[in-house]
Amino acid sequence: MKVAFLTIDNRQHDRNYAAKVPYFGTAPEALLQGFAAMPELEVHVVSCTQKPMKSPEKLAENTWFHSLYVPKVGWMRTSYQGCIRAVRRKLKVIRPDIVHGQGTERECAISAVFSRMPNVLTIHGNMRLIAEVNKAKPLSFFWLAAHLEKTILPRTRGVVCITHYTQDAVKDLARKTWVVPNAVDESFFKVQAQPDGSRTILCVGTISYRKNQNPFIRALDEMADAARLKVVFLGHAQKEDPYVHEFLELTAKRPWCEYAGVADREQLKARLGGAAMLALPSLEDNCPMVVLEAMAAGVPVLAGKVGGLPDLIEDGRNGVFCDPLEAASMRAGVSRILENASLAGELAARAKEQAGERYHPRVIAQRHLEIYREVLSTNL
Repeated sequence: MKVAFLTIDNRQHDRNYAAKVPYFGTAPEALLQGFAAMPELEVHVVSCTQKPMKSPEKLAENTWFHSLYVPKVGWMRTSYQGCIRAVRRKLKVIRPDIVHGQGTERECAISAVFSRMPNVLTIHGNMRLIAEVNKAKPLSFFWLAAHLEKTILPRTRGVVCITHYTQDAVKDLARKTWVVPNAVDESFFKVQAQPDGSRTILCVGTISYRKNQNPFIRALDEMADAARLKVVFLGHAQKEDPYVHEFLELTAKRPWCEYAGVADREQLKARLGGAAMLALPSLEDNCPMVVLEAMAAGVPVLAGKVGGLPDLIEDGRNGVFCDPLEAASMRAGVSRILENASLAGELAARAKEQAGERYHPRVIAQRHLEIYREVLSTNL
């Protein structure tokens, strides 16, 4: 089977045009790892960019890469018309059996839908729900992405939903849905977590209202000194955002808080290896990769019981839930893991085992192949 895999080349997202090798989101890259181990597949990764870039012809023995130059005018300001046309031209040459668009927030999904070929989409972030939580202003990125998502979902043959939370959100728009979680990069399963004794809590995510870091910091004020804990925050911070400004003030005043900026995957694995726990106090989340990666690495997870997290965590068995709107609940969740080494060890061991069964690239890739065959055999 020949598959066209439309995903964002993060060299474009990061404006890192000098890099000679493409890199993608953690979930698409992990899925591609699974595809690379399936010789029955011929995979063509297609990405658009606003500047010509040197790129390798192949990413794996059965995986080709196509970088398409699209001038800036062909992007969001024209509803990605330039990307749609460039992708369509390339697909006429590739002639895939099926087209798979990764994510509804940018050009990939709309290019897949208007490719005039059998196609499916994966939703990584529910843009309509994110826009609602963030109270997105008209014509802002989230507002536009939410409207784009609503437009394209009825036009694809099916939507791969990474949690039941997404499935519930799109069931009235999509013709067909499947629930398949994200794959996790194989290297995270090789991490052997050994907390460094500093009782470090790792909190990973873009510094934002939705990720809820500021209330989490205030919630821990009552216990930080007595518990001898340390909280390390990793993630992008847009300094002109008032929420980020408040966050930086909060962390600067607390010696037990550290903002360490953006971490690449090697840095994240190193941080996970020495962390006592991962905390994700989000107000809304779908299938956060860092939770899956922490599970694969054997790190206990505390998360808000929101969005798609109930698909991933069973409280007291492979992680701990808290109410991200209640300071006392967040404190209790932290104490429950930090103050009970036996429980923390059990949670981590069970999570690592389940991650191998549920999120390994070969497992998720096989499920996608089954979906592709279903679409092509039933004319959904």
